[in-house]
Amino acid sequence: MTPTLRTRAIRLIPGLALCLAVTGAAYLCQRAEQALLGEAWLEALVLAIVIGTGLRSIWTPDPRWQAGIAFSARFLLEAAVVLLGVSVSAATILAAGPALLLGIAAVVVLAIAASFVVGRLLHLPARMALLVACGNSICGNSAIAAVAPVIGAESDDVAASIGFTAVLGVVVVLVLPLFGAALHLGGLQYGALAGLTVYAVPQVLAAAAPLGSVAVQMGTLVKLVRVLMLGPVCLLLSFAAPRLCNEAGETWPRDPAGDRPARARPALHHLVPWFIAGFLALIALRSFGLVPERLIAPAETTATFLTVVSMAALGLGVDVRTVASAGGRVTAAVVLSLLVLGAMSLALVLTLHMA
Repeated sequence: MTPTLRTRAIRLIPGLALCLAVTGAAYLCQRAEQALLGEAWLEALVLAIVIGTGLRSIWTPDPRWQAGIAFSARFLLEAAVVLLGVSVSAATILAAGPALLLGIAAVVVLAIAASFVVGRLLHLPARMALLVACGNSICGNSAIAAVAPVIGAESDDVAASIGFTAVLGVVVVLVLPLFGAALHLGGLQYGALAGLTVYAVPQVLAAAAPLGSVAVQMGTLVKLVRVLMLGPVCLLLSFAAPRLCNEAGETWPRDPAGDRPARARPALHHLVPWFIAGFLALIALRSFGLVPERLIAPAETTATFLTVVSMAALGLGVDVRTVASAGGRVTAAVVLSLLVLGAMSLALVLTLHMA
């Protein structure tokens, strides 16, 4: 290991250890539930984010913790998603069908348009409305980070959008399983609903877990199809954003080589993240029988553990005070946008009549 890599690894230790401690507390709470109640009503996936959020609400980690927390929230999650490809069966993929795939694309496009209109009706700046719309409709923080340079968003708008995504994402994870149970949705139906409505991949796993492995597999597939929509959306916005902002009376930088609006080109890793490619590759390998059966169970166990650690990191990054300090128009726009997405998603799931 080179000195540079060694230094980077050492910087990860405090935050990673903190995430592992929260993960251990989550597993202990799950075991306590099983001992006292006979079963775990809240699994470690959910408990990790609840404990992490609670800790973050009473204590703000200083910079020395941040590298490890960020590593756990991002890289460990992406590694877990790749490993999940081993557990996804061909039968689940076939159960999705072309109707669902087309429906996911339609929901994303319509939700972005409807959310943008809601934001503008509430007098949000065009760029802020676009960030909220894309964050809600595609994949939360990742979508906001990818779209921001394309539309020339300010750092304050990006920070506010990401803050709301984190806080409301936790709320959705906790509420959605109750909603699915009240509607008596099956594993495929509920998994599709979770994949369509929940912001980030780890949150989809946490929201889908209470209804079993089929819901987790379907939720992961649907969510990753939503993530794949990020590339086309970024490309479309690179052409549409200047006109939308100009119509809203907002300035747009000009190309120094001419009089056309300057456009930021989305980076390739934003359009097709590596973990999506890895996830799809493992699905293909298993479909062709190239993954030994003895490796499937350990891969699933490892993926679950890494996901719980990433959920702990996600909770440690959530500041519930963000909502309290934000303006009423932003709060209303984000909540209404989420409700629009939820209504469209539920309509699609019920229309497809999945078993």
